[in-house]
Amino acid sequence: MTTFPLLAVLLPFAAAFAGLLLSRWPHQRPPAAVQPPTAPRSPQTPPRAAGERANARAAWLAILPTAASALLAAWLAWDPGFAFLAGETTSPQPTGQTYGTVTTGAIPISLTLQADTLSALIGVLVTLVALAVQVYSVGYLKDDPRYPSYSAFISLFTSAMLLVVYAGDLLVLYVGWEIMGLCSYLLIGHWWEDRGNSRAAVKAFLVTRLGDVGFLFGIFALGQAAGSFRIADVLAKAPEMSTATVVTATMLLLAGVAGKSAQVPLHTWLPDAMAGPTPISALIHAATMVAAGIFIVARLFDVFRAAPPTLDVLAVMAALGMLGAALAALAQDDLKRVLAYSTVSQLAYMAGGLAASSDTSAIFHLLTHGAFKALLFLCAGVVIHHVGSNLMTQMGGLRRELPITFVTMTIGFAALMGIPPASGFFSKDSILAAMDDALATGTLTDAAALLLYGCALATVAVTGAYATRAWLRTFFGETRAVALPEPQPGTAHVVDVTEAPRTMLVPVILLAVPALLLGFAGELHVDLGVAVISVVLALLGAGVVYAFWRSDPIADPARLLGPLRVPCEQAFYADQLYAALFVRPVLALARLVVRTDDVVVDGAVRGSGRSARGLSGVLRLAQNGNVQLYVSGLLAGVLLIAVGAVMFA
Repeated sequence: MTTFPLLAVLLPFAAAFAGLLLSRWPHQRPPAAVQPPTAPRSPQTPPRAAGERANARAAWLAILPTAASALLAAWLAWDPGFAFLAGETTSPQPTGQTYGTVTTGAIPISLTLQADTLSALIGVLVTLVALAVQVYSVGYLKDDPRYPSYSAFISLFTSAMLLVVYAGDLLVLYVGWEIMGLCSYLLIGHWWEDRGNSRAAVKAFLVTRLGDVGFLFGIFALGQAAGSFRIADVLAKAPEMSTATVVTATMLLLAGVAGKSAQVPLHTWLPDAMAGPTPISALIHAATMVAAGIFIVARLFDVFRAAPPTLDVLAVMAALGMLGAALAALAQDDLKRVLAYSTVSQLAYMAGGLAASSDTSAIFHLLTHGAFKALLFLCAGVVIHHVGSNLMTQMGGLRRELPITFVTMTIGFAALMGIPPASGFFSKDSILAAMDDALATGTLTDAAALLLYGCALATVAVTGAYATRAWLRTFFGETRAVALPEPQPGTAHVVDVTEAPRTMLVPVILLAVPALLLGFAGELHVDLGVAVISVVLALLGAGVVYAFWRSDPIADPARLLGPLRVPCEQAFYADQLYAALFVRPVLALARLVVRTDDVVVDGAVRGSGRSARGLSGVLRLAQNGNVQLYVSGLLAGVLLIAVGAVMFA
């Protein structure tokens, strides 16, 4: 079992390598000399058939290794996972192995992979969601000519996240951390022909890289203080570190966490990342990029716990993020953007649980959120695949046309709202209970704890509101009629009113099971008072939206926001603010640099060239081949020398 973490990482990596190089093999046509000149030429394989075979080969190359990796991850998590879900705090001895040491001249880098309780559970989440996405993508991108590279990049994405999860050294973890950033750029920009998709991919890459600068320096600070980059050594040395070192290192790490997990103020890339294929949205939101930030705080939780100022900052970030993102979700018309802002809000819940000194509740919610958010995104993909649009104004009445999707997405929305017995009810209750305890125990400053708990309760109501709005506008009301072009004479309209292909429906149905029942795993720990308050608030938000919708099913219930609707729809103008403070000044500076380079630097070069050409023109006048001119010049020179000699003698 000591090699299981390595195999779990290498299998998706090998799948990515094989998918990129072998899915379209053989690349060359047979040479013409194989057949005699007089023999009839064999028909060439149609491009469409060749593309379908390449896609099928790429699908098998991606799915089988991911399934094997999922089995290995499940084996590693079998006993520790049940212990965690049962509420046991003791962790078994980590399973892993060191594969060498890189000598750097100062602090060595240990190539260690290990599996403990935390990494074992997150490894299962990553591999199962990645497997569901790979299977789902077979139907969703059936005719996409770039499907082989798409599936290979998903495998690389999965391998990178597993490297983060199983890494026993901070710099090894950082390698997977950065590869994930590259994969997100490649997958968000999969349909790069659309300029909006390319811009979204670049934005995600740049914003997350900005946070990663601080993250890398935070790793350096911890490694220097501990004398080692091994995670076990860093955690063991944390009590001996000075307060200034711990606070500085954790604040720097928090920049990377805010970037990867899309927390305030580096959250703006995630809603725009919805430009990518919907299965990629499910993967990013449920199991990879955004989960990595929460995971790293939980992995180094003993270090963060020793830095109370960092926990206060994390609490404020979480409070602002959870409520602000929930209000933004309430005003969006794009179904995927609703779910994107929902992810920002739910990740802020997890960050709030960590700030309240409860890593167990945060990881529990990370697991349940991974299940129901992957379910919601894949269901949204079925809806979009059926309707042909992301906008809820073009949806409605789909419960009759998509009954399976309706049932499964209802389960996902119930888990998101925290309605029992869905899994989200139990995990959200544990986080709210931890925030309630933080008010009494004083783990946070009073102002931070009160702000965090108050925003969390308000977010429960807003979550119930935006989830109910999306549910009603998608599946209820009148079906929006889409005008079809007039067919040719003798040809009837053909309207697809069936569910999605099996490859899309099977993952959706399977994900509905943990989204509904994962909360019952292990022993149930429910704070009855907090649970009642959260359910009442969620139902209150849902009831207000239902009342507005019932009064006018055609109008958008978001009108209940009144004058706040436009600011909420624009996500409180965060993008516009960043454009005014950073983007436009940087662009102006770039234009100034370009102008300076063109006028001063290039101008000097061009000026020297013009001067040389002008001087050469003057010399050319003298060197024209006229002998009389040469003799006249010679005599003039002799005369000048003679005059000079007489005058200065």
